[in-house]
Amino acid sequence: MLWAAADSGRVRQMDGPARVTGPVAGQPGIIMAAFDLRQFGYTLEEFFLEGTATCYEPAGPAGADGYWEVTPSGLAPFVTRLVVCRPADPAAFAGTVILEWLNVSAGFDAPAYWMLTHRHIMRSGWAWVGVSAQRRGVEGGGGIFDSADEGGEQPAPESQRVMALPALKEGDPARYGGLSHPGDAFCFDIFAQAARAARSGGILGPLTPDCLLAAGESQSAIHLVTYVNAVAPTVPAEAACDGYLIGSRAGRAAPLSGWDGRIRTGGPDGVRVRTDGRAPVLTVQTETDVTGVLAGVTARQPGSTRFRWWEIAGASHADTYLLSASFTDSGDLPPAELARLMAPTAEPLGVPCPVPVNSGPQHHYVAQAAIAHLDRWARGGAPPPRSPLLEVDPDDHMRLVTDDSGIAKGGIRTGWVDVPVATLSGLGPEGAPGLAVLLGVTRPFGEAELARRYPGGRDEYAAAFGEATSRAVAAGFLLAEDADEAVALAVAAYPA
Repeated sequence: MLWAAADSGRVRQMDGPARVTGPVAGQPGIIMAAFDLRQFGYTLEEFFLEGTATCYEPAGPAGADGYWEVTPSGLAPFVTRLVVCRPADPAAFAGTVILEWLNVSAGFDAPAYWMLTHRHIMRSGWAWVGVSAQRRGVEGGGGIFDSADEGGEQPAPESQRVMALPALKEGDPARYGGLSHPGDAFCFDIFAQAARAARSGGILGPLTPDCLLAAGESQSAIHLVTYVNAVAPTVPAEAACDGYLIGSRAGRAAPLSGWDGRIRTGGPDGVRVRTDGRAPVLTVQTETDVTGVLAGVTARQPGSTRFRWWEIAGASHADTYLLSASFTDSGDLPPAELARLMAPTAEPLGVPCPVPVNSGPQHHYVAQAAIAHLDRWARGGAPPPRSPLLEVDPDDHMRLVTDDSGIAKGGIRTGWVDVPVATLSGLGPEGAPGLAVLLGVTRPFGEAELARRYPGGRDEYAAAFGEATSRAVAAGFLLAEDADEAVALAVAAYPA
């Protein structure tokens, strides 16, 4: 690899693009939708990406300010895969490609941001590319929530383990036996080479992209913070992303060697995102991510010309929309069916939890607004609105301030917290095991409380929820095209 000086730092001259093979015949090994994408004008394909990846080491301090310089420290061959979901009709393509760093927390590739935002991606005519950037999704090794403790040292009881699928090579050795991942020290450059493949259009059939947005949720977000701070400034224009959507990050960033699943160890706390790059960055946090197990409150960062930080009241890291409804939410489901799929449950994915988990869909709807804002911002348009912060105890910044019903104050407000029928929180019960620590809680109001709040019953509730939704749309945190559905969904879920 050759390196050349540039105005924004040290820019790597790639030897040449990684080799792309495909589309590979047969069905890609990924769970994205329980509905037929073809009926909505989309094609699902898979490609293999083969090349030589670089790993890095610090060339100076890697402090909490996020301005990290790195130098190449090694090379290794790799073969990974890319999943591509794109409009079948070139005339329907709007030019935007979402490049998602697939999440491997459960031990397999999960398209978390696709699940949260696919409705907007499809109605906008965008393409989506999922990148198997990390070793665990390719080679296996178990999920970080298959253990009772944060670091994975003590096995969790079988009943508390996350429902898991096998990693690619284990699940389908005939299809994926030729893949090879050299380790997560190389994941950052693998992602950069995937970005180059997406920007070149070679994996998009007849489509020519003009805006490439990187996205990552949770563990992937933790790695994207490091990517933006250390690696993105080094990649050439043909591998550059035009914007970054970082969702549910921790206060720390992944080390250059890759993250081992320990939230509160390794590297400085409160790592900010550097803001000297051309590409804007939007971070979206739930309550779980701010004062919950991810402790992202330490990384709070003021908005700037290239950065925004959002916090969603009443939302959890994952909820019943993400874990259930998102798989079948094609956009055609009646509100009553969506409400049924999102109903409070204490056994999401069959995993028993101490209490019903968060059943509010505001994370989904706000994430759709976020990705729409980022697309406009990356294209030179207006930046997203600045988010109010969740209120925290001035004497204990890891404790949210709540009202008498236990609903968080501050943050991005939606009808689910301003016109509630239950207390929705992103904070699971103390000592919650395994996955439950990320799922928050739902505490439904009793009949007396509902009657006190809404003496006119469902009709009064519907009117109030509609007003709250209009406020969220006017503030820029919900999309106008989602407003009617949000109200209809809330009304359908109103206790009989």
